[in-house]
Amino acid sequence: MKIFVLLGSLSAFLGVALGAFGAHGLKNRVTPDMLAVWQTGVQYHLVHALGLLLIGILCHLLPETSLVRSAGWFLLSGTVLFSGSLYVMVLSDIRALGMITPLGGVAFLVGWLMLAVAGWQHAA
Repeated sequence: MKIFVLLGSLSAFLGVALGAFGAHGLKNRVTPDMLAVWQTGVQYHLVHALGLLLIGILCHLLPETSLVRSAGWFLLSGTVLFSGSLYVMVLSDIRALGMITPLGGVAFLVGWLMLAVAGWQHAA
């Protein structure tokens, strides 16, 4: 599906932009601990942007596999919940937003597990 190539590319663009913003715009505005939280959000954001690009390619190679598409939506949801909650937490200093972050982590895990199952099924 072209949508995952588009989403992955836009997500990578946004991840790089947010990484630069953190390195230059937040450096003197937040504590070192909160800057590390921002960097964690960017790291997971960029890794999962690459995952979305991979899923876009796999959707082309394995068009009959709905698990691959579902995995893509879980990775996207994970990025919004995990990285998004960290970004908003750093910018707003509302630490309670950290309770949302694990939901994003679970979405990442589900997405990668679905991709593994799809690969296993295709190989069988």
